[in-house]
Amino acid sequence: MFRQESHTMTHFTISEPLLLYTLPLEAKEQEKLDAFLLLLEKSGAWKYLNEVRLDSELGRPQINKFRLFSAIVYCFALGKSSLREIEAACYYDLRVVYLIGEDRPSSSTISRFISLLENCITPIFISIVQAIVEEFAISLDTVFLDGSKFEANSNKYKFVWKPTTFHLRLSEKALNLLRLMHLSDDVPKDGIISSKLLTEKLTESQKIDPELIEGGETALNKMRSQLYEYLIKSVEYEEKEAICGPDRNSYYKTDHDATAMCLKEDYYSGLGSQMHAAYNTQIMVCRGIIVFYYLSQDRSDTRTLIPTLEGFKSMYGCYPKRICADAGYGSFANYKYCNTKGIEDFIKYPSWNGERTGRYPAVYEYLEDGTVSCLGGRTGNRVEIPNRHPKTQQSAFYKVENCTNCQFMAYCRRFMKEKEGNQRIFEVMPEYVTLKQGARDRLLRPEGIEMRVNRSCQVEGTFGVLKQNMAYTRFRRRKLAKVRLEFALTCLGLNIRKFLKFKKSGKLPTYWKVPEGLEAETFKKPSAKRIANRLKKRKNLQPNEIAKRGYRRKGMR
Repeated sequence: MFRQESHTMTHFTISEPLLLYTLPLEAKEQEKLDAFLLLLEKSGAWKYLNEVRLDSELGRPQINKFRLFSAIVYCFALGKSSLREIEAACYYDLRVVYLIGEDRPSSSTISRFISLLENCITPIFISIVQAIVEEFAISLDTVFLDGSKFEANSNKYKFVWKPTTFHLRLSEKALNLLRLMHLSDDVPKDGIISSKLLTEKLTESQKIDPELIEGGETALNKMRSQLYEYLIKSVEYEEKEAICGPDRNSYYKTDHDATAMCLKEDYYSGLGSQMHAAYNTQIMVCRGIIVFYYLSQDRSDTRTLIPTLEGFKSMYGCYPKRICADAGYGSFANYKYCNTKGIEDFIKYPSWNGERTGRYPAVYEYLEDGTVSCLGGRTGNRVEIPNRHPKTQQSAFYKVENCTNCQFMAYCRRFMKEKEGNQRIFEVMPEYVTLKQGARDRLLRPEGIEMRVNRSCQVEGTFGVLKQNMAYTRFRRRKLAKVRLEFALTCLGLNIRKFLKFKKSGKLPTYWKVPEGLEAETFKKPSAKRIANRLKKRKNLQPNEIAKRGYRRKGMR
C-alpha cells in the first residue's frame, strides 16, 4: 500500500500512500514540509539522534526516531508544545501525519523521547541554526540580546526563602547554650554553627558532670533537649540553603529550581508585585533567527550577559562583533567584559531614559583631562579627603565649588542629607564612567540609532511571537534541565517557523536602515525650572503614591 518517496534524504524520509488521502494535503504544504525535512538532513542533526535509543513498548515495532523528532519540532513550530497536543496532531493534523508516517506515538512515548534529547539538544540546535545561517548567508557579526521571565510549572505561594538570617539567630542561641554547658571553647563566636559541630557537642554533653551545671541533672537534661532541637532546626536550614545555592534566595517546594520573581503581567493584582515561580530566559537574535538561548535562575538580566556571550563563543567559536541590549544589562562588569573581548557594545545604562528626555540628567560629566564637569557647568578636580575613603579602590573623590547660586543645586543634592552648601563632593569611578559615556556616544550615533530600532523589532518582536502568536507564556516541565530542553525546542520551533516563511518568500526580511545624512542624536537639554517643579510635587506625595506611579496596570496607558 505504501511506497518510499524518492527524496535524496537518507534519514528524514517520509512515506506516502498510493491511494489518495480523504483530505489530501495541499501541494504548497508538501513543499514546505519537504524543505523542512531537507534542512534537517543537511544540518546533520541525525548524527546526534543516532545516539538516542528509544526502546519499543511491549514488543511493538520501534518508532522511527527521525520522523518522530521532525514531527515534534514541527509541532513546536505550530505552537503545540504539550504532550497531548503533539499526540493529537500525530492523529489528526495532516501535516504532522505526513511527517510521522504510519507511526502513532502515545503521549508517554513522546515524553520519553523528549527526555532522551536532554544531552544532545544543544548540538542539534547548533547544527540546525548553522544550516539556516548557511542557507540564507546570514552574518553573525551583529546580534541583539534580550530576556524575559516565563512562569514555571509550580504551585503558587509555595516558595521558601533562604533562611540565612534565621540561621544566624539560631547559631547565636546555640552558642549561648553551649556556654552554659561549658562546651563553647572551640565553637566560632561569629557566623553560622554547622549541624556537624552541634552533633559533636551533643555527643560531648553526655559526658558532662551534672554537678558542674547549675540546676543539676534536671537542668542538664533540658539543655540537651534544647540543643537537640537546635540541631534539628539547623539541619533544616542547611537543607534549604543547599537547595537555594549561593546565587539565589528562594525556591519553590514543587520545583526546587524555580525562583520567586515578579513578572511583568500579574494576573492577581495587575501590578507586577506578586511573587511567581519563574525562570529567566535569554535569547540572541540575528536577522530574526534565534542564534543562541540561555536559561538562568537570576532575577535580573545584569548577570546573564557574560554567560550568554560565553555560550555563543563556545557554540560558534568566536564572539559577535557588535551587540545591542537594553538598560537591564548596563553594568560596569558587562561594559568592561565587552571592552576586553573586543565587542562593540550598544548597551544602554539604567539612567539612559531619564538623561535622554532631560527629566533626570546626569549630575556630572567625566572629561578626558581627568576632571569632571557638573550639571551647572562648574569644573571639579580630584581631591583627597582625610578620614574618608571611597567605596571601591577604583573610585576617587572630585570636588566642585561655588554651588550656592547653581540653579540645579536642589536636583544635584536631592539624595544628600545636607541640602545647602557651597561645594559638592562626587565619588567617581573613572573607568566605569568612561565606558558608560562611550556606550552613550555609540548609541547616539546614526549607527546606534539603527541598532536601537532593530533591537526593538528583532529580539523584542521574537518574544512577541513566542508569547502572542505561539501562545507560549508558561513552562510545562519542571527542573532546570527539563525546562532548558523545553525552551530549546521552543526556540528551535520558532526558527523553523521563520525558516519556512523565509523559504517561501525566497529572501530574508528587511529591517530599518539608517538614511544617509542622518545626524547624531542629542539628549534633550534639561530645564532647571521643570526639574524644580517636579521635585516640589514629588515632595508632597506619600511613599505609596510614588510607588503606584511606577506600576503599569494591565490594559492601561
